[in-house]
Amino acid sequence: MNPEIIITEDGSHSLYNAVLDETYHSRHGALAESRHVFIQNGLAQSLSADRAIQVLEVGFGTGLNALLTWQYAREARQRVEYVGIERFPLSEELWRRLNYGTALNAEREFAALHEISWNEPHELETCFHFLKLNIGVEDFEASDTLYDVVYYDAFAPEKQPEMWTSETLSVVVRSLRPGGILVTYCAKGQFRRNLRGLGLEVESLPGPPGKRAMTRARKPDEKARKRAMSKS
Repeated sequence: MNPEIIITEDGSHSLYNAVLDETYHSRHGALAESRHVFIQNGLAQSLSADRAIQVLEVGFGTGLNALLTWQYAREARQRVEYVGIERFPLSEELWRRLNYGTALNAEREFAALHEISWNEPHELETCFHFLKLNIGVEDFEASDTLYDVVYYDAFAPEKQPEMWTSETLSVVVRSLRPGGILVTYCAKGQFRRNLRGLGLEVESLPGPPGKRAMTRARKPDEKARKRAMSKS
């Protein structure tokens, strides 16, 4: 059964999965949520003047987070190398009806994210290199790449509990660079305890419209900490 397109409060589309009784984004605004959680509190905190930023998205879904990241990379003149994981890609009939390209004046870019082949790297622009993998997170194998930012955008814990266990999260945590961050809309207590149990430093931040809080977690950088201590 294909998800149903819905209009969220900021005018941007989202999808409703009737099987899970869950939406892909906040009903209070899909664009607002993605910008606040993943761009402002994730990517924008990780810019680097001397190297590419490595981004991993768990839950490529509609492609909205990837599109916003591409736009931000262009505006910030920051090279981003982006990997998106998605087990259940949207049909062409469905993604072509989503209004993100129109809303962001990026119809060509939005189409490119969906049209290019899976499981092969693509240079979509000098500042944006993109790879989408048609796998589940449990099948993801961290390569030599360590990620600066992880967008954790799975369905909510009560709808997809297997995505929020320590076992599943450990796969992602291993792929984080020391000092790297994981950001998500989820603020559940057990989820945060799982992250702490995996060695991350967890903080609660104000959430997007309609949500009190979100989570950002950082992998400790022991080498940087020791360098700072030696200079003090």
